[in-house]
Amino acid sequence: MQIRESAENYLETILILTERKGKGEVRSIDIVNELEFSKPSVSVAMKNLRENGYITVNKDGYIELTEKGAEIAEKMYERHTLLSKWLVALGVDEKTAVEDACRIEHVISEKSFAAIKKHAGV
Repeated sequence: MQIRESAENYLETILILTERKGKGEVRSIDIVNELEFSKPSVSVAMKNLRENGYITVNKDGYIELTEKGAEIAEKMYERHTLLSKWLVALGVDEKTAVEDACRIEHVISEKSFAAIKKHAGV
């Protein structure tokens, strides 16, 4: 299952917003506000995610992750959270740790992430 980094970021953002706002309460404008992207960019991304089966959008414009989308979002969120905490524990300032974790989470292999997870005691 190989998707682009931008799609992974959108799916992760939908997951975070769903946890914050509640299931069935996330709209494109929430994603625009969270990521500070333009409305047209988010609209195109949501269309692509919907057409590829990662999200559903109901008639009122509310977005939900499909099982396939949730699987990717949860994987990215776990990586982001663990890597951020791990970098902070290593002495990296929180802002840098979060920014670096956001980049690393998309390129690190399953094998390397599993090793970090094991080392971190998770």
